[in-house]
Amino acid sequence: MQSPFTLPPAGFGPGSQSTDEALEYIALPSGMRTYVPHMPEIDDPDSAAPVLAVLDQIAQACDLVAREGGRAQIGLDTLAPSARKLLAETLGHGEVSMKLRGVPAVAVQESVFAGVWVLQGAGVDMVEIGPVPELAVTRAHQPHRATAPDTPRAPGVVNAPALLAELGDKSATYRPGAEIHVVNLTLLPHTPEDLHHMAQVMGEGAVTILSRGYGNCRITAAAMPHVWRVQFFNSTDTLILDTWEVTQMPEVAIAGPEDLADSADRIREVRGAMA
Repeated sequence: MQSPFTLPPAGFGPGSQSTDEALEYIALPSGMRTYVPHMPEIDDPDSAAPVLAVLDQIAQACDLVAREGGRAQIGLDTLAPSARKLLAETLGHGEVSMKLRGVPAVAVQESVFAGVWVLQGAGVDMVEIGPVPELAVTRAHQPHRATAPDTPRAPGVVNAPALLAELGDKSATYRPGAEIHVVNLTLLPHTPEDLHHMAQVMGEGAVTILSRGYGNCRITAAAMPHVWRVQFFNSTDTLILDTWEVTQMPEVAIAGPEDLADSADRIREVRGAMA
């Protein structure tokens, strides 16, 4: 009878591969996005003045947050529609986007300048400068679908209870700044029923993140505090890495201080070309 387990890749060594067959590998991610400066065309110089002022504020905030940490927010609701459109064109779309459920629901899009985030929702129109938007952290584990620890074990559930116990313990004892704890499902034997059972027990939080670099990385907050499902797909949308992480925010979604400092320089370069 065929085993129901999803086993890790076979090892390498003498005799492990046929000598008359070519090796076939899963396609790795390719086509990484890179920063390309975009200089928008300015039809009305008068409408550009408020945009240049906002870009100055963003660049200063990038420098400050890179040095001292924290976050900064700049409201955009006072900009005229033409100026708002010009700013949107200047900031562009970066690698990371987020969907934040709640009231109000908020869509987050990282600009082409790492660490510069555009937040939009009912009554929300602003730029936030920081490693990750504050709402993405504070709302993350608010239940969209509550945890269900009493979910009965269906036939075929084998390793899920042990993995859930490990993640539950790390969740309960997590403290800010603690080292990330990773359960790598790609390297562990598991059944499809294990994955379904874990998803049911963990529930689903209020934050979903998509990071596009090499391929795609899809990140979903669990309703269990500090727990995230992190899945990496290659350019053909094949799952190549499947993990649960216990952390405040997965590193793949975070802009570091060096990213923010670099963004400040790039914004000033674009701003100078627009003036």
